[in-house]
Amino acid sequence: MDDRERARAAVQDFLSTRRERISPADVGLPATGTRRRVKGLRREEVALLAGISPEYYVRLERGQATGPSPGVVEAIARVLRLDEDERTHLDRVLAALVPGPRRRPGPPKEALSLGMQVLLDALTHLPAMVFNPRLDVLAFNPLARALYASVLPEEGPVNTARLLFLEEQRFRTLVPDWEDLADDAVSVLRVEAGRRPDDPALTTLVGQLSTRSAAFRTRWAANDVRAHRGGVKTFDHPLVGHLQLPYENLTVDAAGDQVLTVFTPQPGSPAHDSLQLLASLVVTAQPSGPTG
Repeated sequence: MDDRERARAAVQDFLSTRRERISPADVGLPATGTRRRVKGLRREEVALLAGISPEYYVRLERGQATGPSPGVVEAIARVLRLDEDERTHLDRVLAALVPGPRRRPGPPKEALSLGMQVLLDALTHLPAMVFNPRLDVLAFNPLARALYASVLPEEGPVNTARLLFLEEQRFRTLVPDWEDLADDAVSVLRVEAGRRPDDPALTTLVGQLSTRSAAFRTRWAANDVRAHRGGVKTFDHPLVGHLQLPYENLTVDAAGDQVLTVFTPQPGSPAHDSLQLLASLVVTAQPSGPTG
């Protein structure tokens, strides 16, 4: 599949899945009394509600119409009830259809800046790690590594999506809300596929996970997109037990290529106390330095 075909497929898959999730009743269309052969809205219904011709919308959804006006895109986004992340993704996949040279983002950064490493090292009492948009973990601080130790490989690079889907049972044991994490991970990868559709490392990752995980395939086909944000993660840790940890995702470079995740339990909370216990266990387990 060449770049042009890939761009068309991205537009078609995204718009068709957004259309399928909207029922006629959602947008005030009357029931026709006949059995519908399509899930969600028909293409001609989207066109009617957006104020464009059915022929044009069909061409647009198939990736055969380039350069729709901002007004047309806004009307379609309104009909399909796209949120901010979805609207941004739609703009990106439509832009990829425009012929001719265009500025593309380079590959995501693979190394931390010295300043980021200093910051990560300074967060001694809170688990923290840095990801790139492919969900490669670029660095853990010691407490974050201890938090995830039961699912991490003994050596080699760590990719969160690979751990989630290829080590599913082990990850479910550590993280009971696996389903939510899996949804979020695939949504983040979908955003990155819109930004860098020709990233070979991302293509390889998606291909591997699609081949080996039915759970990934189902989620990838849904075309959901979501940016990195904060929330709460639940852990059943083998050393310190049940933890509910709020976390923040902070973009740490101008290109948005590195995200710092920091777990932020309130001081004095059970989760905070458990993390301090885990930190003491990490320190105890570390070998002492040479003497003499």
